[in-house]
Amino acid sequence: MPFCVGITGGIGSGKSSAAEMFAALGAAVVDTDAIARELTQPGGGALTAIRDAFGAECIAPDGGLERAAMRRLVFRDPAAKARLEAILHPLIRAESRARLAAAREPYVIVVVPLLFETGAYEDIVDRVLVVDCSEDEQIRRTIGRSGLQEEEVRAIMAAQLPRAARLERADDVLHNDKGMEALREQVLELHAKYLTLARP
Repeated sequence: MPFCVGITGGIGSGKSSAAEMFAALGAAVVDTDAIARELTQPGGGALTAIRDAFGAECIAPDGGLERAAMRRLVFRDPAAKARLEAILHPLIRAESRARLAAAREPYVIVVVPLLFETGAYEDIVDRVLVVDCSEDEQIRRTIGRSGLQEEEVRAIMAAQLPRAARLERADDVLHNDKGMEALREQVLELHAKYLTLARP
């Protein structure tokens, strides 16, 4: 297995932006959110099980997951959330591991929003990189990109590990309150570090 860095952070912290910068520098990127979207788009590998578990009302007219309806359901019903995770998480983990094993780049970035919460990737991750910003900034960015209301964003944040606990468990931290150029400078430094650590 190649050297593997797990990226995590709260919603709106900038995990995807950081991962794109690492990819531009030559790292492989395995994004668990992107895999989840692939599994739940029309023709995706999770849809039959989701339809069986939740009914046709959770499938959109195009044959993919009806995301808004599913989001509402899992936020008000913890048992539904657990059922959905029991379907998706094993499929996401299997695909992530397959992509990791196939990577030929010097090192791999695995983007896992709930890395600490699930504990499911600890056996493949050599280091954990937390992307961090203020909670106000998380809320502002998430509302801007997703159209969610502030209380919905706060509910998502409340379901995630608190910011201080994430930072305490990080091997490395990217501070993402000061814009893309400041983030890129930090990514360049870490890229050099990871290239060194990845050498046999």
